[in-house]
Amino acid sequence: MTARTPLALVAAALLALPAGVAAHHSFAVFFDPSKSITITGTVTEFRFTNPHGTIALDVKGADGRIEKWRAETNAPVILVRRGWTRDVIKPGDVVTIEGWPSRDGRPYMRLREMRDASGKPIGHAPFRPSEQS
Repeated sequence: MTARTPLALVAAALLALPAGVAAHHSFAVFFDPSKSITITGTVTEFRFTNPHGTIALDVKGADGRIEKWRAETNAPVILVRRGWTRDVIKPGDVVTIEGWPSRDGRPYMRLREMRDASGKPIGHAPFRPSEQS
């Protein structure tokens, strides 16, 4: 191995980095920023994990059936800056979430804002499509 080999490996890794970041941060590929939906449901799980947190909810449809929804949040580091904690919500809590729906029609969305059962906002500073971390 020559002295140039480690430099070449670092250069190759740096060149590959933008493609990986672009693939991960493709909000508009999965969610439709031109639409907004609001759902109310009972939290069944809250994952305060990287790269994005997720909230699982049971949402009662117009026909009375329970539909399993998931809402994607920002990364925990951003959530903390907005006043969230690991235990800000827990299973059994009723919440209302407003956000952007998945493009493919699945019960999956990107969270913009969440309110508790009394209508009080959870955290602060609504999420925007440009904030994809």
